[in-house]
Amino acid sequence: MENSRRSFLKLAGISALGLGTKPVLNAFASEEHKAEIQKKPEALKAKRWAMVIDTRKFESEEDLKPIVEACHKIHNVPEHTTKRHEIDWIWIDEFKHVFTNQEHEFVDDRVKYLPFLVLCNHCENPACVRVCPTKATFQRDDGIVLMDFHRCIGCRFCMAACPYGSRSFNFRDPRPFIKEENKEFPTRMRGVVEKCNFCAERLAVGKKPACVEASNGAIAFGDLYDSDSEVRELLKNNYTIRRKLELGAGPAIYYIV
Repeated sequence: MENSRRSFLKLAGISALGLGTKPVLNAFASEEHKAEIQKKPEALKAKRWAMVIDTRKFESEEDLKPIVEACHKIHNVPEHTTKRHEIDWIWIDEFKHVFTNQEHEFVDDRVKYLPFLVLCNHCENPACVRVCPTKATFQRDDGIVLMDFHRCIGCRFCMAACPYGSRSFNFRDPRPFIKEENKEFPTRMRGVVEKCNFCAERLAVGKKPACVEASNGAIAFGDLYDSDSEVRELLKNNYTIRRKLELGAGPAIYYIV
């Protein structure tokens, strides 16, 4: 029993330090998942995925709720009754909270009181990836930052490192709080972190993110490095803002204001 315990602690220590040998790393799905997606002929591919949210097409919080519901429903996001346990992949917030570095007394009233959609920014230089001791959070070549729930040890270093507050922690078992489980997407367990994954599982089968489909044209998604893509066209012809650019993270979410 003592030998088994010692072996377990040794393996846990190696994983936490990120020094595991190749056989240990192969026990997890991160790289295999990435390679498998790239091989699928129907998969949507990009050099760098980005999202453009046209806030001019939203008037109230009611316009945004169907988008949040679409995302949370297909990803089995639980509906907790207490704020402390809340899990959010995409949520709604005020300008002064979303763009803290751009808030001032003379902000246009439409923008100032407009509800904004907020989600993981899938940064070009994600701090969450750098601090994760087990590589549970990792970045694909196309810029998408994903979570391997099986590798997450619940240390929450990634939550502390994320400057956007885009991650949630499962303080409770989320499964009893899922109203209608989507069998095609995995549920999580207590003690792991989760967040938006840019609908990587949908991209793998040729579909755009659920929030994009539910937005009725208000959200565009495409390859930032493709000069002919919809997102590039929108960025070329509209003024956009991003969150906390001064931090150098390189967020991939743009807002037309």
